[in-house]
Amino acid sequence: MKNKRKQFMLLMLSAVLVCGLLLSHSFQEGKLWFNMPSKSRYPVRGVDASHYQGQMNWERIAEQGVTFAFLKATEGSGTVDDCFADNWNNARAAGLYVGAYHFFSFDSAAETQADNYCAVVPDDADALPPVIDLEYYRRDNLPDVQDVRENLRILLERLQSAYGKKPIIYTTKKCWENYLKGTDLEYTLWIRSIFKSPSRSFSPEWTFWQYNPRGMLDGYTGGDVLIDLNIFRGSQEDFRRFAGYEIGAPTPDRTEK
Repeated sequence: MKNKRKQFMLLMLSAVLVCGLLLSHSFQEGKLWFNMPSKSRYPVRGVDASHYQGQMNWERIAEQGVTFAFLKATEGSGTVDDCFADNWNNARAAGLYVGAYHFFSFDSAAETQADNYCAVVPDDADALPPVIDLEYYRRDNLPDVQDVRENLRILLERLQSAYGKKPIIYTTKKCWENYLKGTDLEYTLWIRSIFKSPSRSFSPEWTFWQYNPRGMLDGYTGGDVLIDLNIFRGSQEDFRRFAGYEIGAPTPDRTEK
């Protein structure tokens, strides 16, 4: 009986130590992170940002292990993010790989949404592919599935034609299931999954993963203290290949652009 009690106490102590290690690994900067993807498995880290973060010090952001940044450029047919131009130029000057995203509107035509994006986002050869942010922003009067798919098809084709790169779609599991699953739409997938790896959540092949929508970094002031954190699915060499660079070739100097 004493041996069993001793074994039980050792087992409980081990469980407490394991839980403590997990919490210490996940609790950073006063925030509990829902996911902590392994840096050895996912070494390429990035952020997505907009005017909500205020003024960005991109050199400081880059110093914290950030490789890429997706920046909000436009929304719908007429909205432009006030900070986009500065963020685009300064993030590139800091040596980050940079791309721009468009918040997809269910309430305006794909053609005018494409016009809005193309009028704002530079066609820089070394930029990351354009991104369409597809997510629910209302709970009622949800749009017709076929209408959304047709507008997405038009927008995807327009952006790929304009920039010569297959667009990325950022989305949630629910939106993917409702609007993208089973279609022949051509895109690269960036999935928001804050409680577990998207590989465990559902089946499609993904390239980018937003694992923490409430991250905290140094380097931005005057806005939200939180920032979205992301990873790329692959190695540094895989990422450079995705971004269009030959392995071993130097990253172009973008500081004067």
